[in-house]
Amino acid sequence: AGLGTANPSSLAATIMALRRAASQLPALVARAANPAIRNAAANPVATSAFRAPSMGMIAQQSRPYAHVIINQHRDTEYNNEKLPWDFTPANMKKAEAVLAKYPDNYKQSAMIPLLDLAQQQNDGWLPVSAMNRIATMLGVANMRVYEVATFYSMFNRNPVGKYHVMICGTTPCMVRGAQKIEKALEEHLGIKKWGTTDDGMFTLGEMECMGSCVNAPMFVVADYTGGSDKYTYNYYEDLTPDSAKKVIDQLKKGETPKVGSQIRSKAEPASGQTTLTETPPGPYCRDLTNA
Repeated sequence: AGLGTANPSSLAATIMALRRAASQLPALVARAANPAIRNAAANPVATSAFRAPSMGMIAQQSRPYAHVIINQHRDTEYNNEKLPWDFTPANMKKAEAVLAKYPDNYKQSAMIPLLDLAQQQNDGWLPVSAMNRIATMLGVANMRVYEVATFYSMFNRNPVGKYHVMICGTTPCMVRGAQKIEKALEEHLGIKKWGTTDDGMFTLGEMECMGSCVNAPMFVVADYTGGSDKYTYNYYEDLTPDSAKKVIDQLKKGETPKVGSQIRSKAEPASGQTTLTETPPGPYCRDLTNA
């Protein structure tokens, strides 16, 4: 409506700008369609190799947040819909036990537990064929499973190391030195954050608040070395650069690091317990030993 009163010179300039933009559109479309260019733009970090069981050595470009928020699936030789995937017989029994907790018309409520079980079975990540299999089991469209798997950061849609180390990146841990923990582990493992070591043992990532603010800084380690039967997800708290590296070295050796605080027995002041230092006088709850 305002074109009739527009300044002729400014209107001409606008038309010229639109024409220039239109002339560049084919090149932009071609660039977006070129996987090499697209991946180079999205992946400034160097490529690292890892071993995926039964797949041999494959290369994965280490993107920032590669295991978390790259929401566009890209078919690869190790992750595409044509590859068969199913729960093992033992894990299928676990899946059926999960499904049995929900009425038939609410089976989709089992989606997160089933995705978690599938990830544990699949060395810490979810291929698209696993998500499709779960969609079939739940009687929902594949997209419904993709929506959940891309929303929650606990689900990895690219391969990760056998030990997935996630440093807390929220304010209390940052104030208490999480950046120093991150730098120490990057140097110790020879990778940058979001990268995987060449032997496929460790992926270094970040997680937001994990509820251990009183024992900050901390990281969590998801251990996929034993499959779903021996899967663990352990917190390591009150870390220093040296104690963080010690935890990693113990995992490398197959040892079991101390879980929880590395310097105290519970969430208490660094100087020691200051409350409940004596047995409370009561009244007490009834004895529930044989209840």
